[in-house]
Amino acid sequence: MPASPEKVARIIDDMSNFGRVLGLRITVADDDRVEAELEVTTALLNRNGMIHGGAIMAFADTLGGTGTFLNLADGEGTVTVESKTNFFRAVAEGQMLRAVCLPLHRGRRTQVWQTTLTGPDGKLVAQVTQTQMVLTKD
Repeated sequence: MPASPEKVARIIDDMSNFGRVLGLRITVADDDRVEAELEVTTALLNRNGMIHGGAIMAFADTLGGTGTFLNLADGEGTVTVESKTNFFRAVAEGQMLRAVCLPLHRGRRTQVWQTTLTGPDGKLVAQVTQTQMVLTKD
């Protein structure tokens, strides 16, 4: 059953504090797709002056968790149990990083989401595939 507009709004409004610290902004969200953008700020840079790989991974993880939440029944939760990232190019301070997160598998116990991150030129920056475990009341 598709997520209701109310559930989508609640999930976006109740984004994790960590997502807020990163500064990410969800632009599209439903049970089949989550899109967001993140401006690369000084706080997100590595020693080389480019976005830190951990910031990229955290950005993607937040989107995969959001997509999973949109597919859960009331009272269920989720936690990341596996994540794999391939890095392809760097993004500098002041540039916008965009992400599209799509489901690869939505099962009763696990969901797998893949996030494609692109730079301001539209070129691939990173690809993240993660597995989310569904937490039930049982």
